[in-house]
Amino acid sequence: MMSFLMHEIVYFGRSLPWIIIDAIPFFRKYKLQPGKVPSPGDQWRCTKLVLLQHLTIELPQIWAFHPIAEHFGMKTYQLPLPSISTMAWQIAIFFVFEDLWHYILHRMLHWHPLYKHVVVQALRRIRSPIEVGLTRFGTVGGPIMYSAVSGNLHILTMYVWIVLRLFQAIDSHSGYDFPWSLNKFLPFWAGADHHVPSRRLSPREIPRVLLLLLPRAISSAPARARALADNRAGFADVAVVALLLGTDVHFHAYRKKQAEARKATPKERAGKSQ
Repeated sequence: MMSFLMHEIVYFGRSLPWIIIDAIPFFRKYKLQPGKVPSPGDQWRCTKLVLLQHLTIELPQIWAFHPIAEHFGMKTYQLPLPSISTMAWQIAIFFVFEDLWHYILHRMLHWHPLYKHVVVQALRRIRSPIEVGLTRFGTVGGPIMYSAVSGNLHILTMYVWIVLRLFQAIDSHSGYDFPWSLNKFLPFWAGADHHVPSRRLSPREIPRVLLLLLPRAISSAPARARALADNRAGFADVAVVALLLGTDVHFHAYRKKQAEARKATPKERAGKSQ
């Protein structure tokens, strides 16, 4: 229960600043979708849905994690506590594992028999319990497997990992891209700029983007659809796999084209449209 309470306090405590920022017009210029400002009613409905999801889906997973991880060698009360350096490289492994899991999961769930029942529901903002459970495995599965192999994992490291993971998830869902956002300084940090395009799909675009996950189709697709199709980092919060394999090249090319279009003068834009 303590683990679940910590999860909720960090989750909603870290979300509160973004609710305040949404209410301040000054920050609207940094909002990736400036025309979409949630009303207090929207925020309250979202809070109730998130609480329901946490209580019905995440609480059982958190409850089950402790005995499972302890069975595979996780230490809980034993001393000495892990050093900061040990926690740092273990958490780095967990970040990479989760990113790789999200990449593999995203590809797998776009297999035709699965996407209709899981992915399309998620894109329509109906969080499928299957989709939530599978994505959460990336967060807890890495530590469990690491503990089973090494026998060197302390629950303190797990708590620090969960806190950092929540901070990162909330940052990527914030809808804001500031000049001082971490993705401006850390090349592997996806941030909201990576995440928002994957949530901008209209119903008519969904079949096209799902089809484009077939490698041969990507090269001849429209720029926007290519960018959405290979932006698999949008479903994770770090982009290690995308950085190493170049799977988000179309996304970055699309963003560069958008930036150039914004800088162009009206005369230059008129010339390009002819």
